[in-house]
Amino acid sequence: MIFFFIILLQCLSLTTAQQPYVGTSTTDCSVIDNSTSVFGYSCNGLNRTCLTYVIFRSTPPFSTVASISSLFSVNASLLSSLNNAATTFSTDQQVIIPLTCSCSGNYSQSNLTYTIRQGDSYFRVANDTLQGLSTCQALERQNNASSQSLFPGMRILVPIRCACPTAKQVSEDGVNYLASYTVVFGDTVDIISQRFGVETSKTLEANQMSFDDAGVFPFTTVLVPLQKPPSNLNSITPPPPPPAPVSPNGNKPKRTWVYVLVGILGGALVLSVIGAAMFCMLKKVSRKKQEPGILDSFTAKKTTISYQESDFDPLDGLSGMVVDTLKVYKFHELQSATSDFTSSSSVGGSGYIGKINGDGAMIKKMEGNASEEINLLSKLNHFNIIRLSGFCFHEGDWYLVYEHASNGTLSDWIYAKSSLLSLTQRLQIALDIATGLNYLHNFADPPYVHRDLTSGNIFLDSEFRGKIGNLGLARSTEIDGDYVLTKHVEGTRGYLAPEYLEHGLVSTKLDVYAFGVVVLEIVTGKEASELKKEIDGGNDLEEFLVSGSFLPEGLVSFVVRLVMDCLKRDHLNRPSMDEIVLSLSKILTASKSWESSY
Repeated sequence: MIFFFIILLQCLSLTTAQQPYVGTSTTDCSVIDNSTSVFGYSCNGLNRTCLTYVIFRSTPPFSTVASISSLFSVNASLLSSLNNAATTFSTDQQVIIPLTCSCSGNYSQSNLTYTIRQGDSYFRVANDTLQGLSTCQALERQNNASSQSLFPGMRILVPIRCACPTAKQVSEDGVNYLASYTVVFGDTVDIISQRFGVETSKTLEANQMSFDDAGVFPFTTVLVPLQKPPSNLNSITPPPPPPAPVSPNGNKPKRTWVYVLVGILGGALVLSVIGAAMFCMLKKVSRKKQEPGILDSFTAKKTTISYQESDFDPLDGLSGMVVDTLKVYKFHELQSATSDFTSSSSVGGSGYIGKINGDGAMIKKMEGNASEEINLLSKLNHFNIIRLSGFCFHEGDWYLVYEHASNGTLSDWIYAKSSLLSLTQRLQIALDIATGLNYLHNFADPPYVHRDLTSGNIFLDSEFRGKIGNLGLARSTEIDGDYVLTKHVEGTRGYLAPEYLEHGLVSTKLDVYAFGVVVLEIVTGKEASELKKEIDGGNDLEEFLVSGSFLPEGLVSFVVRLVMDCLKRDHLNRPSMDEIVLSLSKILTASKSWESSY
């Protein structure tokens, strides 16, 4: 019995820390000891990719929905909705920003791109612009360039500090998110915890801290374990008053009753802990047998589906997380949004545009089983991937509701309206596509191959930023492996790599080849079918681009080298998407310098 209580006490005192607190190491860029996590938090979460939140304080020039969404590459309408803000934030307002956190090597991070301004250094970007959400050490390591080599207009990669909950945090504490909070003067772990409505002890555990050593410093991040997404951070609830002190009593017989009472309460506490542990274990088992209650409530509503003669359940292929994170629309809502799917709302084929609650939306009608695409899109959260906001199932058809890309598809602009896009806009779109593919290949969990990348599957928002869509043919590399053979070749002719057409070989290099074709379309304004003759004919690509592209002579050689690498017949010799992102960032920087000189 004594042994049992010793083990129980050890278990109660055991703390499986999530990550070490970075301390003041970020203020000295020469410190590279990773025991302080200056490069980033360790990749030790239950999942390699997760939805996370970071807290950013609005300050000029980043004090509007547009400027902050652009800085962090998040959807503006989503940011506005999450923070109940129309267009602007008040100065020093805490802004909740949703990001996708993924493992990159040994570290968890969310990757952004940032354009260097006059006077910027890694230290200034990390601590001034990003308020400690990155570190100068991580920036230098990510970009493999010194702070002295930075120049205005240069594009750099920025790793934002984030982490995914550990298995212990998920199973024992019900933690679903770890919010990255940037410390300001006057903050304490207790105040931070109160702001989020969590126990101080849990925040300390998450940051490998103790009550005796709980000092935090400005421009550093503290991970806050949350069961629900954060909200209402700009009003802090005062801490509850401390319990009234017990008056000393000199009566010895009454003190005996105190001991008895302590003994009873102590025993009750132990029994409560044991009972809670057994309850959690039983609850864990029951979770495996059924989906969360929200799924049950939706299942009860599905009586409107006209599949009474079949046992088909449209939710069978969907994970419980899907119904939790996506809106389940009613069919009459979509009818109202599209004026009953009239031709005036049609954008060709089975696509429609409309307005739901005042916000633009794209609606895609699909026959057959769309559960795989819904499951995939529900896991993705990236600025350069078209966002799925919800779905509807009605009389055998699926309706997928996406964010609205107000400027249509890339193919609408590079052919018929080719003269309206500037060179910088074209190269920015190319970089957006590369960044989205890099996310799919290296940071999505599990990683995916798109398999049908075309200019018609790239959507442009109001700022002409590119977003990858139509992931119906996407294939997981985690399930199938980095290379897999298939007999069923699908996709769009003109974009398909030779090894896929000839042998059915699927890998991420399939997307790299298609990306090369799309870049050619972007810089020439010609369709893939026309370009295929140039590619297959062995013509001089550089000569072709000089005479038939929008590129200035000084940039042609850089783009030619990139495109030729992407289109190499041997897939093993093609670059990876992270290499392409770095190359395009440099080309875009050069393009901006060239345009500014004219």
